[in-house]
Amino acid sequence: MKIGTAIAVLGCWLAFSAQAGAAKVYVRWTQAAIPAAKVLGVNEIVIPWNEQTNALLAEAKKRGYQAYVEAGVAQIADAANAAAKAGAAGMVLRGPGAEQEALIAKAKELRAAHPNWKVLVVSPNGKQPDMRGWLVFKKDGILQVSSPTSQPWLDANLAAIRYERAFGTTVPVYTFSWDESDALVKEHGPKPVDYALAIAEAGAYHADLILEVHATQQKGLASGDRGTLTDWEQVRRYLEIYKRNDGAAATQAEARVGVLTEEYESTYEALNLMARHNIPFRVMKASEVKPSDLAKLDVAIVFAMPGKTLVTAIQEFAANGGTAVLVKQQGSFPWETAGAGVNNGPSTTYPVGKGAVIALKEAVIDPETFAQDVRRLMPKANVPVSLWNSLTTLVAAYPGAKKGETLVELVNYDGDSTQVQVQVKGTYRSAIIETPEKGRSEKLKTSQVDGFTQFVVPDLLVGGTVRLE
Repeated sequence: MKIGTAIAVLGCWLAFSAQAGAAKVYVRWTQAAIPAAKVLGVNEIVIPWNEQTNALLAEAKKRGYQAYVEAGVAQIADAANAAAKAGAAGMVLRGPGAEQEALIAKAKELRAAHPNWKVLVVSPNGKQPDMRGWLVFKKDGILQVSSPTSQPWLDANLAAIRYERAFGTTVPVYTFSWDESDALVKEHGPKPVDYALAIAEAGAYHADLILEVHATQQKGLASGDRGTLTDWEQVRRYLEIYKRNDGAAATQAEARVGVLTEEYESTYEALNLMARHNIPFRVMKASEVKPSDLAKLDVAIVFAMPGKTLVTAIQEFAANGGTAVLVKQQGSFPWETAGAGVNNGPSTTYPVGKGAVIALKEAVIDPETFAQDVRRLMPKANVPVSLWNSLTTLVAAYPGAKKGETLVELVNYDGDSTQVQVQVKGTYRSAIIETPEKGRSEKLKTSQVDGFTQFVVPDLLVGGTVRLE
């Protein structure tokens, strides 16, 4: 069953959805005419700074929106003046990675000058969520798959969101531009299912999304075009479903693997493949890590040169049974003098107390193999959540609002319904799934095995939330 067909049967899921996701979606608007807020299904709209901004701000206010002005570094002063005069709700600062530090500094100034404003700094690392599929080609007369993983390639924002959560704000903000290489998309805009996947992804990973709406669809929504309104109704219901109930849901997913780093570029590919393999990880700023921060981890991967405090934390972590992996970090460390390490070729393993420190001699060259190695290092008894037989689905587990409750967020990047087998750490008496397409809750059959609860989601289309109690 195709998502494009099934998405049309959306129903009422709102009672559950208040805690199901932690995402706010802002719509980015560029056209001169704006429909009423109830038509879009959002109350917050982002207007890029240009010669039309003042008129658009006034129109947005009439239409029931809280409006934000989007600006780059060079535009901030003029845009802020216009936003203040128009009674805007705040500003959105956006620019390439090289300008992030300047944008963050400007955001601090704006918050001080306008304490009632919300000032957002957009991550430069967002991309359109998609499944690119397999590219099969012939080499030396033999058919081969282009992906080194032999899996479908997923363009997902999970790795970037986890990084931003450690280095930016508690709730990351990102956006992306639609791929218009397809002539139909370029002319008419993305399909409702494409918007749905973007919204579901942000909701599942608890991030804020600035959703760019195609110009043709903006015009259709503003003019009341019947076909455009019909398509957007499907999108609007997704917007309603994943609307955030501020403060009700945890932002940090359950994780037993920590990635300690100081910058994005050297770690992204490893993070991305770990995300694709559904390894529950969190990113941590290496220079701020204390021994207590590692206490709830099983594996700590260190991409940054550890200072004195971090060396102490790693030593204590390993002594208590953890496994630390240092990626091409050279220095004089206490675990090296405690006893001879075991040389494994590309790495050296140093026993430390109940655990070990593994020193990789080179940087991560093959992220796929690295992710598989990390998976093998994880004690199976402690893995928070795992999937089987679902190469196109990513998962994240969060503590629920009530004691003894866990929420499992699932996102399927494929265009077809898929069956997902899930295993969650802990013993739960019930599992209830809510999916936007079905518009109703369904009880799933559970089984308990060795301290884990297992269940099967028979037909996940785009997004789904399982409540375990």
